[in-house]
Amino acid sequence: MSAVNATQAGDVLGNYRSQPQTAEGGNGELGKNEFMELMLAQLKNQNPLEPQDNGEFISQLAQFSSLEEMQKLSGTVDDVVGQFRSTQALQASAMVGKTVLAPSEVGILGAEGEISGNIQVPASTGGVRLSIQNSSGELVRQIDLGSSSAGVKAFSWDGKDGDGNSLPPGPYKIVAEGSYPQGSVQLPTLVSANVDSVSLGQGGSVTLNLAGMGSIALSDVKQIN
Repeated sequence: MSAVNATQAGDVLGNYRSQPQTAEGGNGELGKNEFMELMLAQLKNQNPLEPQDNGEFISQLAQFSSLEEMQKLSGTVDDVVGQFRSTQALQASAMVGKTVLAPSEVGILGAEGEISGNIQVPASTGGVRLSIQNSSGELVRQIDLGSSSAGVKAFSWDGKDGDGNSLPPGPYKIVAEGSYPQGSVQLPTLVSANVDSVSLGQGGSVTLNLAGMGSIALSDVKQIN
């Protein structure tokens, strides 16, 4: 290593801070070995008449040690995050094939010939009516569910029209209405759906891909069966 005078060596820690911290010796960037070499060069080439203050030297060592610990902590955090995401991915994959209750106005009539779910009733009502529409928007069935107190009211449709004829599989729109003094009010519905697959996004977000109903965030699911 060529001689380095006191002015060039200067504040070693300042030089160390100014460089991106990567693996030692990689791409010519300043790592901990280079830091120590510069520090030794500073001590070797300091002005004998104006030696470096002991307190300043100890302070530099202490700050270097602190930076080293922060780098180690950063690596540990990265490892923990990686393990957490792996665990989350495994847990999410276990949901494939399960049935969930998710906010939706569309249900998929499958081979079992039934669409079920819940209706969210914000306040007591004298009557709840369920209207079923096909993909063309035609009304195929209406079901009166009676009065309901505030809370959750379950519903189930057997896949048949008003004349008792079985309807073909596919998507059907579910519209729930509550009867109130001010008139009919549409009520939110939760529809049962099968989980086809799971996607793990950036930041660990989990998205469920529901059969025939598109995607929904795991956080929006109200119940897992």
